[in-house]
Parts: sequence; structure tokens; C-alpha cells
Amino acid sequence: MTTNGGHEPVFCTIVPPHLLDKLARDSDPALSGPARRSLERDALERTRRRLTTVIGGQPAAATAPAGSGGDQPERTIFDAGHKQDLPGKKVRAEGSEPGSDATVNRAYAGLGATFELYLKVYGRHSIDGQGLPLNATVHFDKDYDNAFWNGEQMVFGDGDGEIFLDFTIPVDVIGHELTHGVTQYTANLAYFGQSGALNESLSDVFGSLIKQYTLRQTAADADWLIGAGLLAPRVQGEALRSMKAPGTAYDDDVLGKDPQPADMQHYVHTGRDNGGVHINSGIPNHAFYIAATAIGGYAWEKTGQIWYDVLTGGKLKEDAQFADFATLTVKAARERFGAGGELQAVEKAWEEVGVETL
Repeated sequence: MTTNGGHEPVFCTIVPPHLLDKLARDSDPALSGPARRSLERDALERTRRRLTTVIGGQPAAATAPAGSGGDQPERTIFDAGHKQDLPGKKVRAEGSEPGSDATVNRAYAGLGATFELYLKVYGRHSIDGQGLPLNATVHFDKDYDNAFWNGEQMVFGDGDGEIFLDFTIPVDVIGHELTHGVTQYTANLAYFGQSGALNESLSDVFGSLIKQYTLRQTAADADWLIGAGLLAPRVQGEALRSMKAPGTAYDDDVLGKDPQPADMQHYVHTGRDNGGVHINSGIPNHAFYIAATAIGGYAWEKTGQIWYDVLTGGKLKEDAQFADFATLTVKAARERFGAGGELQAVEKAWEEVGVETL
């Protein structure tokens, strides 16, 4: 594979390692077994990604379908058959009718919903901006408790049925992981500390916007949850994360309590999870929610446009901190919308979460 002009791909999963770590230590083997195997699988895939990046591999095709001009997606869904070999058996191609496998159909639809938002709202032709074909593998491994973007394609587990259900159920999970690809091809934010938390937050932001766009929800109507419908009925919780109220997505006797902070006063200093990238992402997530609801209307139109301008504008450094990103959003709001309510909403949002603009 290619490193995409220096844009080193990062192995990104939707379920944070701290959640799987907790499950892996549970006394019930029905919970600990799948979690432990999922952690091992993630570690192996992460190592493969590093090796492929260093050694190099076959370049991924990055051309649009003939005659489409990049205005139509080129989706291919594969079935791993509960094995670990990627991509697996091809089961659905672009333009073919839905089959009997709901997981395949959801993956296909989710790839399309993500493509549509980026094209119709932001004028972006697929993940790389040049019509990159969208490939996804479903039914990966047995009881695999995650979904990931590996720098080339999407991969979905079926979950263990006890804690996590099928990972194709929430469209925002699909949008979240594919947005890691957009970040890979644009700002290429380093996956550690605050820049890593921004990387995760941007995936949550656009994952949520893809869900809102699909459902035609205004900022006021949206639930602002990431992964709603993913947790099994036995879990005391509604999603993996909440952008509206970070730290409240779940409070469960097995999973524990959602550790996300909503502001800098509660920033979590940790060496785990690449410096807490899935935890401290709650802070910029909350800022986006505050700005979007203050501006009102459809969040993808103004607040999403401001965030997209920063992500793709070329001024966001790979090691950007929260303050760097916040400053650029203020500048982007002023450049696009002037000194009106949009600018004030963005400034106030960062102030409310305790991030100073430079």
C-alpha cells in the first residue's frame, strides 16, 4: 500500500481499548473471552499496519468509476466468514441489489451515506478527495468486538451478543471510521495526546453529522450519541459516547462509567490509549455540540463546514493541540460567515469547555 504522500495511515478502532481491557478482566468467560481475543486481534492488526507502512505494499487503487467523475461511490462488500483474512469473499458490488444478509446491506448503505455527505455537502469525492473506492469487510473473526479503518478499508465485527451487537448497526460508527481515512488524507493528525483526541473527535463529529444528514435531523433534534444501538440490552447505557454530555453514555456494572470529560478542568492525563485519545476527545466533541446547537439548523451546514474547513485547509499541523484547532475554527468561522452569530457561537463554545484560543 502507499503512504499517500506521507500521510501515514493509523489503525483506528471504534471501541476504545480501555473498554475492552475492562471486559477482558471480567470473571465471566462469555465476556472476557471475546474481549481478550478482540484486543489480541487489534494488536496484531496494528502491528501489520506499522509493518506495511514501513516496508510498503501494493498501492490501493484510488480512481473513480469510469464515467462517474467521482460523483458516484464505488462500493464493494466482502465477507470474512468469521475468519481473519482480509478482504474475504466478495458478496456485493456497486449497484447490485440488496441480498438476504442485513449486515452486508447496512455496510453498503453506510458507505453510501458517508460518501453522500462528503460529496453533496462539502464537495469531496470520496475519502481521499479523488474517488477512492470504498471497500468493507463484514463478519470479521468470531465474536469480534470492534470495527476499524486500517488505512485501506473498513472492517466490521459481529460483536459478542452479550455487550456489543453488530457493528454495522449504527451508521455513525461507519462514518466515524471512514472519517479517519479523510483525516489520513488531509491533516494527518498524530494519533497521540491532544492531536490524537482531535483525530478521534473529528471522526465523532462527522460520524454524527452523517447520521443527522441521513435522518434529516436539526442540531436540536439529534441525539448526539456515538454508537447508539450498538450496546446489547443487558448493558446499562445508550451508546459509546455522548457529544451532548460527555461522561454519561454508559454507567454499567461490567463496563464501568463513561470516563470522558466535558471540559479542560477534567482533562484526563494517562499513558494508556495513546494518551487518552478516546477519552479526552469528549472536550472538542462537547465544543462542537455547543456551537452547533447555538447556531441551530442543520449542523452540517455551518458548524460542520467550519470544522471541515479546518480539517482540509492545510493549516492544521499534525501535532496540533486543542488550542491550535480552536483558534483555526474561530478564524474559519470569521472567514466564512463574518463577525456574526456563527463566530460568537464558536468562540463561546471553546470558552465553555475551557480551551483558550490563541
